[in-house]
Amino acid sequence: MSALRKKFGDDYQVVTTSSSGSGFNQPPPEKKKKRQRFVDKNGRCNVQHGNLGGETSRYLSDLFTTLVDLKWRWNLFIFILTYTVAWLFMASMWWLIAYIRGDLNKAHNDKYTPCVANVYNFPSAFLFFIETEATIGYGYRYITDKCPEGIILFLFQSILGSIVDAFLIGCMFIKMSQPKKRAETLMFSEHAAISMRDGKLTLMFRVGNLRNSHMVSAQIRCKLLKSRQTPEGEFLPLDQLELDVGFSTGADQLFLVSPLTICHVIDTKSPFYDLSQRSMQTEQFEIVVILEGIVETTGMTCQARTSYTEDEVLWGHRFFPVISLEEGFFKVDYSQFHATFEVPTPPYSVKEQEEALLLSSPLMAPSLCNSGEKNSSLDCLETLEDNDSTTKLPTKLQKITGRDGLPKKLLRMSSTTSEMTYSFGDLPMKLQRISSVPGVSDDKQGGKASKISTEPISKSVADLPPKLQRLAGGGAGRMDGHLPPKLRKMNSDRFT
Repeated sequence: MSALRKKFGDDYQVVTTSSSGSGFNQPPPEKKKKRQRFVDKNGRCNVQHGNLGGETSRYLSDLFTTLVDLKWRWNLFIFILTYTVAWLFMASMWWLIAYIRGDLNKAHNDKYTPCVANVYNFPSAFLFFIETEATIGYGYRYITDKCPEGIILFLFQSILGSIVDAFLIGCMFIKMSQPKKRAETLMFSEHAAISMRDGKLTLMFRVGNLRNSHMVSAQIRCKLLKSRQTPEGEFLPLDQLELDVGFSTGADQLFLVSPLTICHVIDTKSPFYDLSQRSMQTEQFEIVVILEGIVETTGMTCQARTSYTEDEVLWGHRFFPVISLEEGFFKVDYSQFHATFEVPTPPYSVKEQEEALLLSSPLMAPSLCNSGEKNSSLDCLETLEDNDSTTKLPTKLQKITGRDGLPKKLLRMSSTTSEMTYSFGDLPMKLQRISSVPGVSDDKQGGKASKISTEPISKSVADLPPKLQRLAGGGAGRMDGHLPPKLRKMNSDRFT
């Protein structure tokens, strides 16, 4: 433990160095049954196409790609079978010409000129074809000028042999040079981890390159496969969602010369926004990782794949550092490539953390209301009291009213003239109108409102705009002469 703290610092509170577990100070969950994966750890996709019907003819239309996609044992079988059949067919044609011309019976006659010299039977005809096709040319068997049909067959044999060689040897070359085996030296961590990084809950996994040759223009992508049901009732099996691993910032473009930790920040745009440690035990999903790049030595595009199921995502874990500085170079320790250790991590989802932070902070409480600029603070307060009648007012409104937890009706007026004078400039425009014009309270509060002196109000009227000064001055000094007749009548009716 002391060695780990010395190596990683005091910020790394190592709980255990095991690569398994469910989280910080949490009992390990019960192991679930192994379910079928969509993509294996080695990148093979577990998909089989069935009931094609008449669509199988499409494979023959692209015969070259079909042969390349076959397994090696079938490629070798087709390779040997094609050459064997071609050789036997062409040897039979040479034997048939010799048989029709009667060369088989006159082969030992020195005065007779056969089509092919020294061809006595089928084995000798087969040897002649092999010597000609392979350009061995021993010189013992050869075509004479007395056989025009043999010359035509020889031309056909040369053309057919070139086509067969180009097709089969090309298939074998393409199959051997495929960059699939290059993906064997690209490593992915056995587990993915979820922990805090830079103050944000982050999903992480590790990739590495075992070769010294680089992957040019390496790029990584992540897909989340999860079944879901739409609001219309449609069931989508294995619905694919994109996981942002730095597309907007360019972090998905990798310089893969040493192991890198790929990060997906869990925020409001992430599919894991409401994923917590407890809900992960009941969720079923699969994260497919795709790493693409150009092989430096061949210039061909290579793709490596792997996947992580919910059982392979460790909550509250972090990867061990594998790079150390030696004398003149950096050393990568691949023995710790898959190793993780536990770190303190909140077991709650990002959504739950934001809601808890919002409820615990009084200054954040007004954000629960509509954030439009047209809504006033009084409307927001009324909404808050409707949601939770026991919630206290924010600190600023407590200073305005001088009391905690006043009813909604009493928030529309100030209880004392000094409080109104003190807080008049801090209120929004709607509250200033309510506070500056007398008689806006209910009939039960009319007596208290009429007793408010006009002196404190007049002191703060100078801070208001001209239009509001006329309204506030009319109420404070009872200067009804400046009001229109209709407002003067309404104002006199309120004070009577």
